[in-house]
Amino acid sequence: MGETFPMKGGDSEYSYTKNSNYQKLASDAVKDEIKEAVIGSLDAEPRSTKVAIADLGCSVGPNTFFTVQNLIEAVQKKWPSETLLEFQVFFNDHLGNDFNTLFSSLPPERQYHAAAVPGSFHGRLFPRSSITVAHSSYALQWLSKQPQGVHNEGRIHYSGAGTDVVKAYSDQYEKDLSCFMSARAEEIVKGGVLVLVVPGTPDGISQSDHPVGVMFNYLGYSLMELANEGVVDKDKIDKFNLPIYAPVMGEMKRVIENNGCFSIEKMELTDPRSKVDGPIDVAKLIMHMRAGMEGVFSAHFGDSVVDKMFAKISDKAQEMSHFIESGYSKSTQLLVVLKRK
Repeated sequence: MGETFPMKGGDSEYSYTKNSNYQKLASDAVKDEIKEAVIGSLDAEPRSTKVAIADLGCSVGPNTFFTVQNLIEAVQKKWPSETLLEFQVFFNDHLGNDFNTLFSSLPPERQYHAAAVPGSFHGRLFPRSSITVAHSSYALQWLSKQPQGVHNEGRIHYSGAGTDVVKAYSDQYEKDLSCFMSARAEEIVKGGVLVLVVPGTPDGISQSDHPVGVMFNYLGYSLMELANEGVVDKDKIDKFNLPIYAPVMGEMKRVIENNGCFSIEKMELTDPRSKVDGPIDVAKLIMHMRAGMEGVFSAHFGDSVVDKMFAKISDKAQEMSHFIESGYSKSTQLLVVLKRK
């Protein structure tokens, strides 16, 4: 599913370009940690002064450009004597990603050569031992497809669901992450670094009670209201499961260790809201959610239903604000830094 439905392109009111500031703030919360980790962990040598960097799940910008610049500065600080370093940056996302918008907004004074690499990061994308630093932020939470065999009546996500539903999501995530790690193990040079930033579930909190699940629950409520109004069939809702999963640290650690090709340099839960000044603007958060998820909903329910669904959830913004703020935990973002053995 993820291969078919990327973030909303262009620069319209609901585009990802205009509705991704919260994702940027979340990335900024670990910007310095990432730079320090790359400087401390990178143990490869530049090949003929060429350094290849990959951003996996880059979307349409502008966040990917800030990330890439941060990684380049880290490498330059790691190898200050290499004054002739040349950087090749690969921007990867789904086949349907709006690369035209991405490349039309490339920074004019960039320090790198840019290339697009379309395709799913759950499989191979690059030649063997060709990438020095790989990075992925707020993309690896997407599953490659809906969890199979899930009976989740009246819901569209595992939030608040039974243990069998949570297990189905967890199983699919571990399969996808295993494929992702196997592909990166082929592509990253020995001593190269892989940086991952994903929504994470803190220890002691049920996976079905993750704070971001509040948003997904309200999307489900809105769809059920439309079903009661005869706008959409309830059976269609029961067959839909939003393919997004926030892992606990132990799950990710287990998959990485089973892969065996990477050493864990850093793995910790961080605070994605540390750069947010004041309470979350839920109306803006809904716009961000629409920019990221409209495609997958539209494919299943149709554009007219999706418009009505987001109209209904927007009417509930004030009500949602209370639940989001009261249920928020500071440790809901997982930062992982790995080194290729």
